[in-house]
Amino acid sequence: MATVMTESRAEAYREVIEDRAFPTVRTYKEKTGRAAVGYFPVYTPVELVHASGMLPVALFGGGNQIELAHADSRFQSFVCSIVKSTLELGLTDKLDCFDGMVFHSICDPARNLASVFKRNFPDKPVEFIHFPQNPGSPSALAYLEGEYQRLVGVFGQWSGHQVSDAQLAASIELYDRVRALLRELYALRAASPERLSAVDSYVLTRCSCLLPPEESVPLLEGALAGARALEAKTQDRVRVVLIGAFCEQPPLDLIDSLERAGCYILDDDFQLGTRFLTDDVASAGGPPLRALAESYLNHSVHASVKHDLRKPRAAGLLDKVRDLHADAVIFLGAKFCEPALFDYALYRRALEEHDIPHLFLEFEEKMWLYDRVQSEVETFVESMLFS
Repeated sequence: MATVMTESRAEAYREVIEDRAFPTVRTYKEKTGRAAVGYFPVYTPVELVHASGMLPVALFGGGNQIELAHADSRFQSFVCSIVKSTLELGLTDKLDCFDGMVFHSICDPARNLASVFKRNFPDKPVEFIHFPQNPGSPSALAYLEGEYQRLVGVFGQWSGHQVSDAQLAASIELYDRVRALLRELYALRAASPERLSAVDSYVLTRCSCLLPPEESVPLLEGALAGARALEAKTQDRVRVVLIGAFCEQPPLDLIDSLERAGCYILDDDFQLGTRFLTDDVASAGGPPLRALAESYLNHSVHASVKHDLRKPRAAGLLDKVRDLHADAVIFLGAKFCEPALFDYALYRRALEEHDIPHLFLEFEEKMWLYDRVQSEVETFVESMLFS
């Protein structure tokens, strides 16, 4: 599906990921006869769905591709956009290609969305993942392994396929390869941001959330080869780490406007679930479900959706800034996103204590105009380049 990420090719992929009718999912089901399962961000153990013979597909709401005509009546006005637009996709039959839905606890609105889906779509299977609230507890590993075992049984019922350890191990190996390629992609972008834009990186990562891993691997391998072979001149830009958009996703044009304003975005937390695990699951050893649980508890990123006192999130951000030799941090938070806004208070204190410049920005899925944001970023960039 990919060789070199040319501008036209990236635009073609963009059309795929922004089509909220999910044509690739429908084509997959027609060709294979298999079921598809939609999962709400941030992190879902997709290996369990895949090993059950179904296609796991990340749902990131409707973006700025749909109008909210029905979902507003089901939620309060101060609820984030992604919750409403995901329900809107269901109420307008955009999600009829999915044979089940999976949610987990990100925040109160996301938790409630699972119940709202059950009420509005009683014939569609809905499952909720209960991740441990205290990853440092001695009981957390056994608990999460048991929860994964329960999910294997549920997904087996959905697909009519009993899952073996060998099938789980094979799915883990496939997704380990996808995650390894995404880590390479981000490492390349951090080391040579002139070779790979944040927008192109986003499109590639989003494709890997939409396609079967068997197709994602050659896509990412081809894109990496193309980016490495690209000859590009370094520009005078500010090197930034972007954080805050771990659940609701900003419009692609907004990401593009940040880059055009003079930023090299070295790292971000877009589509974080795809990159949630920081090492190969297989390297944990042991039975597949235990290895998957071990990876979630002890080999995953600092994130607002995982409360782990062993890994202070602000300290993790500071380490990332230092490791990437970033000049600044941009906090890009979704409007009404309480987890992100709560964390910003911690990030801001840590950044100020270490004299790291930062900028706070807020977005919504339905944004269409970016002039104000771009001007604000341009002013921020100029203040650093010419100070």
